[in-house]
Amino acid sequence: MEFRISKEIFMKALQRIQGIVEKRNTMPILSNALLEVQNDQLFITATDLEVGMKSSYPTTVIREGKITVSAKKLYEIVKEMPDEEILFTTKENDWVEITCGKARFNIVGLSSEEFPYFPKVKEESFLVFKNEILADMIEKTSYAICYDETKYNLNGIFIKAFDENGTNVLKMVATDGHRLSVAQKEINGNITAELSKGVIFPRKGIFELKKMVEEEDGEIMLGFMDNSAVIKKGNTVVVMRLIDGEFPDYTKVIPVANDRIVQINRDKFLHSLKRMSILSSEKFKGVKIDVNPELVIISSSNPELGEAREEIEIDYDGNGISARFNAKYLIDVLSVMEQREVELKLKDELSPVIMKAADGEEFLAVIMPMRL
Repeated sequence: MEFRISKEIFMKALQRIQGIVEKRNTMPILSNALLEVQNDQLFITATDLEVGMKSSYPTTVIREGKITVSAKKLYEIVKEMPDEEILFTTKENDWVEITCGKARFNIVGLSSEEFPYFPKVKEESFLVFKNEILADMIEKTSYAICYDETKYNLNGIFIKAFDENGTNVLKMVATDGHRLSVAQKEINGNITAELSKGVIFPRKGIFELKKMVEEEDGEIMLGFMDNSAVIKKGNTVVVMRLIDGEFPDYTKVIPVANDRIVQINRDKFLHSLKRMSILSSEKFKGVKIDVNPELVIISSSNPELGEAREEIEIDYDGNGISARFNAKYLIDVLSVMEQREVELKLKDELSPVIMKAADGEEFLAVIMPMRL
């Protein structure tokens, strides 16, 4: 196997798979990338058995073949090479020679026969989404994904599609037990059986999908096969194993009796929370929110550091109410919202708060309170 490729293309190709290759030493082959050249194309594949990626890049093929090499070390080598064409050659006993200008590396590889099988993808039943739709929905939900491995069914985003008054709607939901985030958008095309039932995309797969939709404009193709989701964009295919578990009925978490509605300027609220959270620590995370007619007082108190408070004018004429929340949770929600005015729906100090745009229904968040 022998090929020539530009340093820039090779480096970007290897950089793209760094988030996928296995970091632990449980199976050495999973730390490797599979490189295969044929028909003037270089195919690079990486997998950790949960998420896999295969991409193709233009190259000058001198001799066809395939080999696996350490994805991390190969990337580090290529990254530091001169800005010239790179010559990649396989030697006896799975050794690899990488030459660029006057620099030359010889590194050990592993036989491609040991590399896990990457499924062949058929595109007949794919749904097509615009980049910006998925990018926006992932941004508005991914911050609430659970990182507790014992709650495996929450370690991702629940995705479901349904018909609403003759319009197809895609919904994404994430929760870590302390907060819930729900985003939805209208979509075109037929709804697959998998999306109609609802599926859970794993956290790692979601973040790879996020990178894909943020890279450049275009469309994303989405399909399903063998309990996996298949995502295709341009020259890249990602296959991720769906989480095999039941996502909880999130609708039961969304309060229906929160009748104290506060309208507040998003930017003022966000920056005030950031200022108040300066005094927070691992032990003292909360900010207190005192809602009064036409005025909200945001305060924080940390016996180890001090205290702070700030007033913001609001649109509210109801009874007063006080509640305490984790400042980071509030900041996370406000940071993904674009609207100027935000609506807080409250009930009492022990009930969750609903946060949404004052003039929109495509996104809402629910945050559990802390004890006063």
